[in-house]
Amino acid sequence: MFKNKSLTVLSLFILFTIVFTGCKSRFEKLRESTDVAKKYQEAIRLYNKKDYSKALVLFDDLVQRYRGRSESEDLYYYYAYTNYQLKDFLSARYHFKTFADTYPSSPKAEECRFLAAYCFYLDSPNFSLDQDNTYKAIESLQLFINLYPKSERVAEASELISDLRGKLEQKSYENAKLFLDIGDYQAAVIAFRNSAKDFPDTKYAEEMEFLTIQSQYLYAKNSLEIRQEDRYNEAIDEYERFVERHPKSIYLKQAEALKEASLKGIEVTKEILASYSGYKKEQKDEQ
Repeated sequence: MFKNKSLTVLSLFILFTIVFTGCKSRFEKLRESTDVAKKYQEAIRLYNKKDYSKALVLFDDLVQRYRGRSESEDLYYYYAYTNYQLKDFLSARYHFKTFADTYPSSPKAEECRFLAAYCFYLDSPNFSLDQDNTYKAIESLQLFINLYPKSERVAEASELISDLRGKLEQKSYENAKLFLDIGDYQAAVIAFRNSAKDFPDTKYAEEMEFLTIQSQYLYAKNSLEIRQEDRYNEAIDEYERFVERHPKSIYLKQAEALKEASLKGIEVTKEILASYSGYKKEQKDEQ
């Protein structure tokens, strides 16, 4: 009886294996086959059908098998584009760059070089996050312009660079404002000046120059009395530069108020220091 039960289990196992093998999809059978020509044809068909996930499975295998063969150039081009269509921009930019480096004479090299840079652009995060990919995108797009100065894609590359620089500009501006908001006024002054220097054509120029006056005034006001006069004078110098550059600024009245407050601060500081000096003299005389 035990022997009969064992034979029954074995029969069921064999039957299950036969059924399971028979139920394998056409795609699974092709994926496991060694018919690379048929696999290549199917990968292209799936790509054109926009079934990119399945196409990628086949391309992953084919790029290894076709390495060094004449078909490898077109195959790798499709492979890079499949990653791009699946929005895997990290992989796509690597493969587009590899294509351009491997096949520099290919008519597709220019397109792939541009798309490698464009993938960096697409992976550039919100301005509030780390901007490493933004810098890399600018570098890659500029390299494309340098390599293909007559390309019809140069105008688009330049626009993308401008957009990326706008993101860096906003981050620089927001970082400087953050120093002001948290009360680190010395850091705010330095950050506003550096931002204006790094982005001389920034749309925030007028506002940042006014905020530099404000930051410098608050820096002076919150300093030790012995340091205040020099720092108030620096605020007044910032005001003079601001008025020269923006004589009709919307911030003019506020800037003038900060100048007047700085002048008043200098007077008060001198009085305090004079009083302190007199007090010290009296103490010395008493001794």
